[in-house]
Amino acid sequence: MPVPKTKSAKASQGRSMLVAIIGNPNTGKTTIFNALTGLRYKVSNYPGVTVEKREGALIGHPAIRLLDLPGTYSLLPNSPDEEIAREVLLGEVADVPKPDVVLLVVDATNLERHLYLASQIIELGFPVVVACNMMDLLEKSGHQLDLAKLSAHLGVPVIRTVGHSREGLAELRHTLENFRHMEKDRRPRRQWTTQDILEHEIANVASTIAADRATDVGNENGLAALLLSQNDSGGETHLSSEAVNALQAARRKLAATGVVPTAEISSARFDWLEQVVADVLTAPVESRRSAGERFDLFATHRIWGLLFFGMLMSAMFYSIFVLSDPLIGAIEGAVHSLRSLLFVVVPEGLFRDLLGDGVLAGVGAVVVFLPQICFLFLFLAILEDSGYMSRAAIIMDRIMRRVGLPGRSFIPLLSCHACAVPGIMATRTIDNPKDRLATMLISPLMVCSARMQVYTMLVAACLPVSAGMKALVLLGLYLFGVLSGLGLAMLFKKTFLVSPRPTFLIELPPYRLPRWSSILREVVDRCGLFLARAGTVILAITIILWALMSFPRDAAREKYYASREAELVEQGASEERISAFQAEYQSEVLQHSFASRVGRFVEPVFRPLGYDWKISLGILSSFAAREVFLGTMGVVYSIENTQDDPRQLREHLADARRPDGSKIFTPLVAASLLVFFALSCQCIGTVAVVRRETNGWRWPMFMFGYLTGLAYLAALLVYQMGTALRIGGS
Repeated sequence: MPVPKTKSAKASQGRSMLVAIIGNPNTGKTTIFNALTGLRYKVSNYPGVTVEKREGALIGHPAIRLLDLPGTYSLLPNSPDEEIAREVLLGEVADVPKPDVVLLVVDATNLERHLYLASQIIELGFPVVVACNMMDLLEKSGHQLDLAKLSAHLGVPVIRTVGHSREGLAELRHTLENFRHMEKDRRPRRQWTTQDILEHEIANVASTIAADRATDVGNENGLAALLLSQNDSGGETHLSSEAVNALQAARRKLAATGVVPTAEISSARFDWLEQVVADVLTAPVESRRSAGERFDLFATHRIWGLLFFGMLMSAMFYSIFVLSDPLIGAIEGAVHSLRSLLFVVVPEGLFRDLLGDGVLAGVGAVVVFLPQICFLFLFLAILEDSGYMSRAAIIMDRIMRRVGLPGRSFIPLLSCHACAVPGIMATRTIDNPKDRLATMLISPLMVCSARMQVYTMLVAACLPVSAGMKALVLLGLYLFGVLSGLGLAMLFKKTFLVSPRPTFLIELPPYRLPRWSSILREVVDRCGLFLARAGTVILAITIILWALMSFPRDAAREKYYASREAELVEQGASEERISAFQAEYQSEVLQHSFASRVGRFVEPVFRPLGYDWKISLGILSSFAAREVFLGTMGVVYSIENTQDDPRQLREHLADARRPDGSKIFTPLVAASLLVFFALSCQCIGTVAVVRRETNGWRWPMFMFGYLTGLAYLAALLVYQMGTALRIGGS
């Protein structure tokens, strides 16, 4: 573990001051960061890793920089996120200066647990300000917290805050603004003690570190205790040889006497914190079980809790399908109107075709699902902000342990229902490397927002059932993805990823009413990313697809069709006859395009699954991103039909016919497509993030290969069995 080289804030008066904001997960740390920076911050990654870095300036004070560190429970890290938090705090990350001040955010409703990290940092001599957050929830429970006493115990300023209502943030901001002028000569001392032999060895190591002039620390005794707490030899290279020798000798002596420093120090620290909390926290006279605690008996019950979770998921998918459908129709109408206006205003030519048949048809086919994405993110944000998600993790732990995964895998897998990329990045919280890898390998099977768009389109266009039944189909696809993932995880954990079953510990935050400001901000941010993706990646791909579908041009064919259309106009042919002739020409162009050649080249591979060359082309393009399939279908059916055609993509898919007049998108073909999309790994971003997280191409290629093969075989089985049994073929 790196050695902190503490500098007083006074020494940094000639430059900007860096404030590191740190705390346990779910303390409201990021809410306070957002409020102090006014949501004006830069997001990047720390050098050499994929851990997200958020940095901004204190409102009105550009010289005071704030750094939002990943949530951590201790300075003895168990995950990459926690390791980065510790290394940044101690000034050991390249291109990231060592923080001048530490702003510690603690949850007042779980004070003893959260003060564990606070005590570690304070004992190292860092300049610290403590924000005691969620005080409103503590006081509603009838408890009273004496902040002055707590400040006296810790030896640092403690400020009352309520992050979501910004209560106490003005005082917190004032404290940070004037921190340089405050007294910094206090060196908080370690206030807990352990057995004599361990205290003796801590003192020996501390004296050796103190004698090393190259090691500048705020409190050598606190550092020595922390170094002896860890189970590995990390950080010894930053010490002098004398200090390393003293540390190793202390470990040998303690091991010989049967003393386990990690357990002893942790126990002593918690014993002291228990006394501190007992002194500063007053419980209500009558301690009755709260409504939240009573509800937990139901929400975490092994049977009723699971049924309740299933009902919530069912209601969520039904609401997503039913509530978003009118809005999707409205956006479809707006896109069609805009496209019709474009064909009136812009002169005829390739540029008009590019905008109408390429950009609007392709990107529009994806953007119409924005309402659905908004509702999905809204429901997930409400469940998270209310505190229910941690209860769901407990319920799922009982199931996941049976397949060899820890309950901690549930949260990353649930995050994958928004997008697999942040879900895979969230696996850093899983301690065991094999459990983490197994979770990553099944993450693409969760129903992400892009996959949901394809599901909704195919279910709406190809399955002639009621809205309620369509919602049940979506729920079935969700369960199919989850159960497939758990089954594969069991296979992996019993073969090449065997490891002991870990104990699952999770902190249950109190129930609270959703904070609509933070929820709406989350929804807006997520939907903004969706629109940005539609305006960049999907736009680029649809333009390429339009070009492939529009070229090569045959001058002789164009001249022939132009003269024939002129003849029809002169003969006074009806608009329907002229539109049909134009559609015939568009179909002819598509049939001889580069895209047609590519689609027909790969069609033999997908024909056993029931796909024609157009669907095959869509499948091929969807490996860049799942929703590109919709963009491809939008461009295909836009080019193949006239600009006056009022039908939307859903109607185009439902009405699509082969040359022999048979339907292309039958219920059986739709079922085959749904199974293929449910199991395949169609996302370059997912492959890329697994490559970054595993530091190589072995596992992302394995993941892509086994999922693609599994998707093909499953879709083949569905189509061929359905054909043999004559099910859903028309």
